[in-house]
Amino acid sequence: MERETSIWINGRLCFPGQAGISPFDHGLTVGNGVFETLIARQGTAFALTRHYKRLCHSAEVMGLVPPTLEVLRGAIGAVLEANDLAGTAARVRITLTGGEAPLGSDRGGKGETLMVAAMVPPIYGETVDVAMVPFTRNETGALVGVKSTSYAENVIALALAKKEGAGEAIFGNTQHQLCEGSGSNVFLVLGDHLVTPPLSSGCLAGVTRALVLELCAREGIPVDRKPVPLTALAGAEEAFLTSTTREVQPIGSVDGVPLGDGPGELTMQLRAAFREWAAREIDP
Repeated sequence: MERETSIWINGRLCFPGQAGISPFDHGLTVGNGVFETLIARQGTAFALTRHYKRLCHSAEVMGLVPPTLEVLRGAIGAVLEANDLAGTAARVRITLTGGEAPLGSDRGGKGETLMVAAMVPPIYGETVDVAMVPFTRNETGALVGVKSTSYAENVIALALAKKEGAGEAIFGNTQHQLCEGSGSNVFLVLGDHLVTPPLSSGCLAGVTRALVLELCAREGIPVDRKPVPLTALAGAEEAFLTSTTREVQPIGSVDGVPLGDGPGELTMQLRAAFREWAAREIDP
């Protein structure tokens, strides 16, 4: 019989059916919540400090009070141990919501809901096919830079991309510029220059994106953070996605059209260098 997953919620471990989240929780009724996804190896979360800083930023924008880093570290350790994931790789999800509140957009005053869950991480292929979706990111919206639980737009976009045989959806912004994937950042090689959309494009400040930018600086690889047309991706010499679970993943095709002759040399160099760095430093 398969063992039931344990989660950590508001200071205690329990099974999902025992969580007791209020039906008036703002995270459920209006999507007033933020989250982080991390990878843990051998019982320790990778880049936890960076993820925590972004969680705090997202919480501040949403008017939420984040937990302390010590509370999170303890919760993650407890969840990994309870699910027999302390000795292997695991995907960890931290969710912070506005807690119980009146119906509507007014905030409540009963305190936040904090949840931590973990499971075996997804397995991705050597490359990923992507599809451009007909939806736009609003680079001037209230949630720019916030990793919000209001993820329905991403759910719809990813479902559309998968219907078209792709594994990730790519968004443009209101200026018809390349922005990001539904759960990833994008890098591409244009005319022998590595380029990634700037944060002003509306993309999320990905933790892995930041690590790759720092890695490029270490490796002496110049990167242009500049706006590029949405159509530039299909014409790139090579391109890759970055995210916590994907790390550095080469893009194989765009809208069904192969990108180059396979994973590019620069992409493979950065993927190998990132994996080596991640194996060496747990909290870079």
